[in-house]
Amino acid sequence: METFQSKVLDEVDLKILDKLQTVSQTSNTELAKYVNLSPPATHARVKRLESEGYIKQQVAILNQEKLGFDLLCFIFINTNIHQADELAVLEKTLEVMPEVLECHLLTGEYDYLLKVANKDRKGLEGFVRKLNKLGITRIQTSLALREIKCSTTLPLNIGEK
Repeated sequence: METFQSKVLDEVDLKILDKLQTVSQTSNTELAKYVNLSPPATHARVKRLESEGYIKQQVAILNQEKLGFDLLCFIFINTNIHQADELAVLEKTLEVMPEVLECHLLTGEYDYLLKVANKDRKGLEGFVRKLNKLGITRIQTSLALREIKCSTTLPLNIGEK
């Protein structure tokens, strides 16, 4: 049986990760068949991949439109905050805002990029008002008209050398 010690990812590990990132509800038995290992060995590998941080979490991806979130926005923001402790407070505040799906620290013209989901324009207006209270000096909002591609799947390139 495999131990939980850290090691370089092999082809089997990559196949497990690839399968779980596309179909996370795959049973251990199905996964074992897919990678041609016994279920206990496969389970041990999955646990090791989790403990080493390769698998952050397994979640259900919800349909935004069916749930009434018709306004997906990308918001670029600048701030005049430069002290590390004050930036940490700002980032923690952005992190806990439920409308913020993603927040990225950027190089270039803007400091942060937010991916934000709102149900309507009124929700977006309220969100922008919250941003204005945080020391944000510049906000540029772009509304997504249509989603062309949305993926959480990393290109692991299994089998390519």
